[in-house]
Amino acid sequence: MSELTAVKLAQQQREVSVAEFFERNRHLLGFDNKRKALLTVVKEACDNSLDATEEARVLPEINVEIIDLGNDKFRIIVEDNGPGIVKKQIPNVFGKLLYGSKFHSMKMSRGQQGIGISASCLYAQLTTGRPLRVISKISPKHPAVYMEIGIDTKNNRAQVFKEEEKEWKKEHGTRIELDIEGSYQKGEQSVDVYLKETAIVNPHATILYTNPKAEQLIFPRATDLLPVQPKEIKPHPYGVEHGILMKMLQTTESRTLQSFLTNDFSRVGPGTAKEICQNARLLPNSKPSELTHPQIEQLMEGIKNTKIIAPPADCISPIGAELLEKGLKKEVNSEFYATSTRSPEVYRGIPFIIEAGIAYGGEQAGDQSIRLLRFANRVPLLYQQSSCATFKAITGMNWRQYGLSQSQGALPIGPVTVVVHLASVWPPFTSEAKEAIAHYPEIIKEMRLALQDCGRKLSSYINKKKRVGEAQQRISIFENYIPEVAGFLEALTGEKKEKTIEKMRQMLSKNKELIQQYKEAHEVTKREAEEKEDQIELKGAIEYDE
Repeated sequence: MSELTAVKLAQQQREVSVAEFFERNRHLLGFDNKRKALLTVVKEACDNSLDATEEARVLPEINVEIIDLGNDKFRIIVEDNGPGIVKKQIPNVFGKLLYGSKFHSMKMSRGQQGIGISASCLYAQLTTGRPLRVISKISPKHPAVYMEIGIDTKNNRAQVFKEEEKEWKKEHGTRIELDIEGSYQKGEQSVDVYLKETAIVNPHATILYTNPKAEQLIFPRATDLLPVQPKEIKPHPYGVEHGILMKMLQTTESRTLQSFLTNDFSRVGPGTAKEICQNARLLPNSKPSELTHPQIEQLMEGIKNTKIIAPPADCISPIGAELLEKGLKKEVNSEFYATSTRSPEVYRGIPFIIEAGIAYGGEQAGDQSIRLLRFANRVPLLYQQSSCATFKAITGMNWRQYGLSQSQGALPIGPVTVVVHLASVWPPFTSEAKEAIAHYPEIIKEMRLALQDCGRKLSSYINKKKRVGEAQQRISIFENYIPEVAGFLEALTGEKKEKTIEKMRQMLSKNKELIQQYKEAHEVTKREAEEKEDQIELKGAIEYDE
């Protein structure tokens, strides 16, 4: 009986493709409700556009349009001025999950897993039955290619329903259209907020956005400087795990263990490689593929017991404190700004940089919790705030010393917007949807240090503002009693009351001027930013209309 049962069970077993898995578990990718699905599709398309334009060294100009088709159906259109996609690769990019160029690349980028845009195609197919439409053009010399693409979920491969050449005025770029089931609402966790926050941490990008209500928003660029192009690096020995090391030893082209360590890892020279072999009690000329399991464990111990320089940071492209401040000024109306970029650090052998910013005053209500903006590799994180390392870093600080009130274990209260950005080769997200950063102690520590740096600047500003307010109050009180004081002085010194009053008013006038100069010093940069934004918006609107 058990034999028959085993045979019957064996007949029911079959391989499941990754596309079939995510077809059943789309919530893992951010498609667990209609509102979030709309945001996820826009996010994945914009991330791809920003990555592509930056790699091509082109200042990004991205046009996002959402059209309400009725009955909870929306058409999403995202168009960019990137390098385009070659005809052969278009089906794989949009119609095959876990396909991309960045998963094995050790350098900073927004996309990593090769899931995002193909998962959006899958979601469109599931909810409306309509294929993804894409137009791509790689240069003025080549015609634009138009395709309609779906996904064969059983085999995880693209289905091309239509393919033709089309006339397209753009010199190069990509335009995609998807019809999906969704829900549009303004406010927090909306597409509007996502694009606004994207504009803050991508000050080099211009984003044109038309929402389902046919309202157009323009997020102009604040700088013409492209981010520094990150360089690809090899893995660092401190971050490698046993299984990965075993795989590397089997696939390496190096003939000796010493050359393997030198050629396949970053920051390992011949001397360091020899030292690792000595600490591992292994011969430097051992053949990598012939190492046994106990010997690999010895090698792991040898790596741990050897001092190795931290990995290079040129694989990361941070925003920079100055540009982060420009992005904040452009999109957050406040009276004071402070930003900080930390030096590179390492978790599990993976380099990362933390950046933070604070905008104080303005539209943010003073009796509510601060507004927290979280980012990873220049991408906003709008969900799972309380599960994120950023939340833990902020709530674990004492914000009272910086002039803000705070309950234990909660976000501080005050008219403040706080920005925290993690730039890394491999951000440790808590799920495939990439909504929160895992609680690595090294990352949380760096977040706190960056926030403390901004907090000290904020505290200094609040204290100065408080002193100015107190000085104004003293001047106001003294001004009311000038005639009486002058009268007493006339009785004591004999100096005429009118002359004393004139001198006192001159003294008060100088103090008022100094206070006014201090106030204006903090308003100048804000006014300049607003004027520049108005000019860019006008220019962008004219170009868009044309």
